[in-house]
Amino acid sequence: MTQVRLDRAAPVALGVVVLAAWQGLVWAFQVPDYLLPGPVAILGAFFAAPRLLLGSLVSTLAVTFAALLAAALLGVAMALLMALSRIARAAIQPWAVVLQVTPIVAIAPLIIVLVGNPFISLVVCATIVAFFPVFANTVTGLEAVPPELLDLFRLHGAGRGRTLLLLRIPAAVPYFLSGLRISGGLALVGAVVAEFVAGSGGFASGLAYRILEAGYRLEIPRMFAALVLLAVAGIGINMGLGAFAGFALRRRGE
Repeated sequence: MTQVRLDRAAPVALGVVVLAAWQGLVWAFQVPDYLLPGPVAILGAFFAAPRLLLGSLVSTLAVTFAALLAAALLGVAMALLMALSRIARAAIQPWAVVLQVTPIVAIAPLIIVLVGNPFISLVVCATIVAFFPVFANTVTGLEAVPPELLDLFRLHGAGRGRTLLLLRIPAAVPYFLSGLRISGGLALVGAVVAEFVAGSGGFASGLAYRILEAGYRLEIPRMFAALVLLAVAGIGINMGLGAFAGFALRRRGE
C-alpha cells in the first residue's frame, strides 16, 4: 500500500518541483510574460476569464467524445466485417491504412468546406485521426484466438457467425479497450487540429481558437492557460478510459 502511494505521489512531486523551478527562473531572470509566462501568470490569466476558457474546453470535449464514439463504432464495425469476409478484408484494409497515413491538416479544410456544418466537420476530422487504433486493435483481438479453440468450435459444428459471437468477440474485448484508450488522446488531438483550421477560417470554437486568438493579441499567459487546460483534459481522458478498461476487465474476471 505504501509503494502504491509513493507511485502516485511521485509524478505530483515532480510536477511541483518543475513548476517551482520554472517560476523561480522567470522571477530570477525577469523574463517578460510575452516571452515566457510563469505558472503564477498563467494561473492569473485563467482566473481572469475562467468562464470563457472553460466554455471553450466544453466545446472541444464535445467534439472529442463525439469523434471517439464515432471512431469506436466505425472501427468495430469494419473489424467485424473483416472477420466475417475475406472480400471485405481485401476491400477495407487498404483504405483504413490510407486514413491512417493521410495528414489531417492537409484534408481538414476540404472536409470543413464539403460538410458545411461546423460541428459535424470537426467531428469528422477528429474521427479520422482516432479511428485507426480502435480498428487495428480490434482486428488483432479478433485474430488472436488460439487455433485449438477454433478447432474445438468447428468440431462442435459452430458456424462463422456463432464462432465470432461466442469466441472471437470476447477475446477481442481487451484489445478493443486498449485501442479505445489510445484513440481517446488522438480524438482530442484531431479535435484541436480541426479547430485550428476552422479558427483560421473565422469559426470561433474550442480551446484551439482561444490559443489562436491569444497569440494574435500577444496574450501569451492566456494562451498557456488554454494549453494547460488541453493537457489536463488529455490526462483526464486517458485516466478515465484506463479506469473504464480496468473496470470492464475486472467484471470479466481478468
